[in-house]
Amino acid sequence: MGRHARPVLASLGPMALDRAGAEPLHRQLYRALRQMVVDGRLRPGERLPPTRALSAEWGLSRNTVVTAYDTLLAEGYVTGRIGAGTFVATALPDRPPEGMARRVDARRGVGLSRRGMVLADAPAVPRDPLVRPFSLGTPDLGAFPFALWGQLLGRSWRVGGRGLAADPDPLGHPPLREAIAGYLRAVRAVRCEPEQVVIVSGAQQGLALVAQLLLDPGDSAWVETPGWPGNRAALLGAGARLVPVPVDAEGLDVAEGVRRGADARLALVTPSHQFPLGVTMSLGRRLQLLDWAAQQDAWIVEDDYDSEFRYAGPPLAALQGLDGAGRVVYVGSFGKVMFPALRLGYVVVPPDLVEPVRAARRHFDGGTSVVPQAALHRFLTDGHFASHLRAMRALYAGKRAAILDALGRGFAGLGRAEAGEAGMHVLLRLPDSVPDRVLSARAAAIGLTVPPLSSYGVDGAGGNGVVLGFAAHGVEALERAVGELARLTEAHPP
Repeated sequence: MGRHARPVLASLGPMALDRAGAEPLHRQLYRALRQMVVDGRLRPGERLPPTRALSAEWGLSRNTVVTAYDTLLAEGYVTGRIGAGTFVATALPDRPPEGMARRVDARRGVGLSRRGMVLADAPAVPRDPLVRPFSLGTPDLGAFPFALWGQLLGRSWRVGGRGLAADPDPLGHPPLREAIAGYLRAVRAVRCEPEQVVIVSGAQQGLALVAQLLLDPGDSAWVETPGWPGNRAALLGAGARLVPVPVDAEGLDVAEGVRRGADARLALVTPSHQFPLGVTMSLGRRLQLLDWAAQQDAWIVEDDYDSEFRYAGPPLAALQGLDGAGRVVYVGSFGKVMFPALRLGYVVVPPDLVEPVRAARRHFDGGTSVVPQAALHRFLTDGHFASHLRAMRALYAGKRAAILDALGRGFAGLGRAEAGEAGMHVLLRLPDSVPDRVLSARAAAIGLTVPPLSSYGVDGAGGNGVVLGFAAHGVEALERAVGELARLTEAHPP
């Protein structure tokens, strides 16, 4: 079998054949197989079971199966290859015969709960599986030590053995929770004990879990605008009523948040590195926010987005470390530092929330897979994480400087590049004469991923610009892509 050949289907699954009916069995079998092809259950190029195997499985005569296959062949639903077998055709007939049940796309919302419909319509988190120039949130995968990671996975299995195969703690692998608590205390000035650390399948799951526990449908919640769509989606999924609060050079405008919704139940903020503006919340704003939460008996969810990659200024303490009232829930992830498919993050909850979170994890999903957690524990405690993080900071600092230099040269008079003190992206502000959504669409047509700033604002109020990720590509590729984007802007004025 060639390396791209499809395997023979072992079984076609259940089929409704009426052996006592008036219609011949070969016609019933033919219609059932035809419907499977039209429905997509049998995919183009898939190899059907041999006639002898299918007749034996269903207790049919071989002539019955052969006749059904021949009819499908005559109508163009399958093709036959001598010595190879029978395959679903890659190009199907344009119009199925009369009377055949057709696939009907269900309307979104039919049968969904109100919450389900809200989630279906929630703002989508941009994904770029091709990782094209300026893709957001993707680290430089070529710089990650995957061979070492594979060794740690194998070592974890050899040492952990049966212990890793047992039913896990819903809050996560205890050794990993202890290592994360120590790391956060030392590096981010987070005040926590291992018991407060909850391992989740990425920061997005952590945000959704917290929102489900802390919000009732109809509760108000502050969100940054512009801001990350996934944060809004997590709150909408819990039935929250969003209160968009603008962000300026000092971060979330707390006074404006109070004016728009003083009685909010929760505020979701990114104080260390705001997305997409890249600003850091000032100490004064942080203290204002904590005072508001204490007075209103409200919660603050701190999404510590991209805080690891800081290029200027002194290290910043987390907002959680300033909290003396136990009102801050801290959320982080390893995906940006290591690789996105790892899907491991953490939530640090106040002591009073530990047992409610444990119960929720037990009911929701039972906890996160423990095998990668054991490897991550070793990656942390053996010093590999700190070493990799140092290397990536230096690598990204060079890429950041290169893209800012290229933007300064290529967009002189066309835009203004802005970069915060941390993160994996820069912001290119555009004049009103260059609508960001128009430029984004034109860039996509030439293979560039250039998200418009306006798409990150609630009701489109995000400003005019484009957000450019720089981590996933080399300096030469970034400089070339900036040149292409600049030429596109000059050659096609909106």
